[in-house]
Amino acid sequence: MTSRAVLVTGASRGIGRAVAARFAAGGDRVAIHHRGSGELAERLRAELPGDGHVVVRADLADPEAVRVMVDDAATRLGGLDVLVNNAGVYGERNAPHPVFGASYADWQRRWRQVLETNLTGAANVTWCAAQHMRGRGGRIVNVSSRGAFRGEPEQPAYGASKAGLNALGQSLAVALAPYGIAVATVAPGFVETDMTTEHLAGEGGAAIRAQSPFGRVARPEEIAAAVHWLASAEAEWASGTVVDLNGASYLRT
Repeated sequence: MTSRAVLVTGASRGIGRAVAARFAAGGDRVAIHHRGSGELAERLRAELPGDGHVVVRADLADPEAVRVMVDDAATRLGGLDVLVNNAGVYGERNAPHPVFGASYADWQRRWRQVLETNLTGAANVTWCAAQHMRGRGGRIVNVSSRGAFRGEPEQPAYGASKAGLNALGQSLAVALAPYGIAVATVAPGFVETDMTTEHLAGEGGAAIRAQSPFGRVARPEEIAAAVHWLASAEAEWASGTVVDLNGASYLRT
């Protein structure tokens, strides 16, 4: 099997970390992107099996930093075959922004913060990565959320950003297919990561787990397995799809 060059955004922790580990275990070379957690990213790089893994940094809200980061990853990996748009923000911790409950200034600030990373940032990473895939083909997998479908009344910017990411993926699946680039999306529900530990351990933890008839939330490795398959040669015909990964906690028609 030929080793592929894979860029995973937001790879220093959580789902991104599991995704990076899954690709490395399959023999691929991984660029571990982070915004401000260099120590975690370097630790992961040292732990990944295989050789040739690199760490890259950028604030996805900074378009020029995105271009430099993607070009750096491609140069150090010898091209790009797979992009996983995993990086995202939910909004400021403990700072929801419902229409009736947030000031107009807070409303503007939180929409800008979330969209610049989750949607515009992902779009910019994709544009830059596609330049390196042109002529060689590739795979792009976006990490969305069930919030794109069920709504996020306390964090509407998050839900809107993920719905936009779904639409972006489907648009690009059509646009990039003639170039041999397939684009697909996974939409997880609640996932057990270090960033959700507090929620799961608190009073609402039982209610969160009860959302699924399995009585639990997803493990990062389960999301990574789906991402890895969608990036495979066998999954080309899944281009344009959005795969629900929420343990039947939300069923859409």
